[in-house]
Amino acid sequence: MVYAGDVESGERVIAPFRALTTPIADMVRPMRYPEIYQPEQEGYHPVAAGRTMFVNAIDRSVADTILNYLQASTGSMAVAQLRVLGGAMARVPADATAFAHRASRIMVNVAALYERPDEKAIHEAWVTDFAAALRQGDGGAYVNFLGDEGEAQVRVAHPGITWDRLAAIKRRYDRPTSSGSTRISRR
Repeated sequence: MVYAGDVESGERVIAPFRALTTPIADMVRPMRYPEIYQPEQEGYHPVAAGRTMFVNAIDRSVADTILNYLQASTGSMAVAQLRVLGGAMARVPADATAFAHRASRIMVNVAALYERPDEKAIHEAWVTDFAAALRQGDGGAYVNFLGDEGEAQVRVAHPGITWDRLAAIKRRYDRPTSSGSTRISRR
């Protein structure tokens, strides 16, 4: 959870969530933005298998599915991140920016972190199955959480006219030089 504002107001906003039940671990606390990204431990270089999608609702059945998948993972860390969308973001026209999923209700990112390259197939299969179990009617994807999933997923992240507009901008500003490298022109 994130509340951007004064601490007292933030505490009031998250109080109803804390009142739902006794948490297994409560790591929600006031912090400055740089604290979110702590320095990595020396020698620790995990790899992540992940998928991103949008869903319409999280009911008890979906919550149970999430918990079951997280408990079944053999990764060093298994994650299901839920981001409720809407508000001011939803009031911007879908074709106004590169982010076209303004009507999507919830963004979900599932991931497994692991350390050994020989575990890749296991964790890729887990995230693929997990994402399939959660997928609902919204077929979109959030570009900043895409991995090496191919051009089809990149197109899903930029549907319809959004893709066309971004491609036109890229053509306009990416100008090859005589050496074949790309140069950004300023017109």
